[in-house]
Amino acid sequence: MPENKNLVLSNPAEEINGEIVVAPEVIEVIVGIAASNVPGVYAMRGTLASNVTELLGRSAHDKGVYLSSEEGDIKIDLYCYLNYGVSVPKVAVDMQKKVKQQVLYMTDLELSEVNIHVVGVIPEKTVLPDLDELFDAEDEED
Repeated sequence: MPENKNLVLSNPAEEINGEIVVAPEVIEVIVGIAASNVPGVYAMRGTLASNVTELLGRSAHDKGVYLSSEEGDIKIDLYCYLNYGVSVPKVAVDMQKKVKQQVLYMTDLELSEVNIHVVGVIPEKTVLPDLDELFDAEDEED
């Protein structure tokens, strides 16, 4: 029989009406959204399946997020691309803080580790000149 990977939340109230159980995928989505909203983060690294899903118009918020849980310790590994020119340590620390804060706020779970793996830096897009404007400018000179 497969092991149950769901996380059981503690009930802060003395009234216990039952268990509150959260699937690991829910934590991954929370982490993915929180991390991608940090300034300086270009995108999270995805798999082929998540990239195809996004092409079809559906967001894969858990891409680039890997969760492991051992003896009550929850560890997160985030794989991301950053914008060129940002301070990598500052953005990484901001990601760690934001992720821990959001998971604690939304689930009352404390993360033991949030490991940031920067897999690439994306340069700013260069603005290409509009060809119509370029040719109009040449016509005016003649």
